[in-house]
Amino acid sequence: MVREGFKTAREGLQDSFPLQLYHKAKKYFWDPQAIDFTVDKASFAQLTPGQKQASLHLASLFVSGEEAVTLDLLPLVQVIAREGRLEEEMYLTTFLVDEAKHVEFFNLLIREVAQEDNLERFHGDNYKRIFYEELPKAMNRLLDDPSPEAQAEAAVTYNMIVEGVLAETGYYAYYRAAEALKEQGVKLPGTLEGVRHVQRDESRHIAYGIYLLSRLLSENPSLWDTVERRMNYLLPYALGVVQDIFRAYPEGFPLKLEMGEFVNYAMGQFQKRYRRLDLARNQNLQEVERIALETAEGEA
Repeated sequence: MVREGFKTAREGLQDSFPLQLYHKAKKYFWDPQAIDFTVDKASFAQLTPGQKQASLHLASLFVSGEEAVTLDLLPLVQVIAREGRLEEEMYLTTFLVDEAKHVEFFNLLIREVAQEDNLERFHGDNYKRIFYEELPKAMNRLLDDPSPEAQAEAAVTYNMIVEGVLAETGYYAYYRAAEALKEQGVKLPGTLEGVRHVQRDESRHIAYGIYLLSRLLSENPSLWDTVERRMNYLLPYALGVVQDIFRAYPEGFPLKLEMGEFVNYAMGQFQKRYRRLDLARNQNLQEVERIALETAEGEA
């Protein structure tokens, strides 16, 4: 490949939505090593065996999910780079750093607070379908097939389902569990600090995923069938992940959470993403960029 020139020399960086996300990522940089888990470690020791098991169950889904998205992101970065979308690539470099930090945070949480290993026992069939099969398959397809269809399937899997439905529902679970534990005098300041950082990072990731899919749909309106089919295909497995964690405790979830509440929350996240993308397919590229920039101030 012979390069024909450089965008920065020719016209400079464009003040686009992805560049705004890049600036926000720099502004909100954080270090998992700086989180103090002293109180959390003492609190974990106060939990009942069932509460400890449920806490590890939730953490295991996060740490492996974060490892999966870290490992599987690179093909998308390569596709965007080959297309010459410099500002998007710049943001995606921070995206990858974010995912690495999330792995580090949940690893610290498990090893320092719970001092536990071998958590794959918590990975059920629905979880494995998404993280062991569908996510790597969709992302690695981009290595040989950078088509808009392949990009759309990858973004739906990664940003809309894994991050937009499962991760968002997981954060909600952490906050609700912390509320319940606080009633019995158990505090988890380090855990909640890290979860807030992770959620803020991933709100940018989801915003980029919506932007990417909106751009693809604007350029190729016929992609809507691909997007809709992919979202509807993955939804039962995503809801299954949520249901499985509760079904593992037939006598009641030890952290005082109810399955119906979280299934409804997950469905609400799915419907919210679905509506956003349904609107995007009727927008042109200028509208996609304008709407994204107008909402940028509200994004973390």
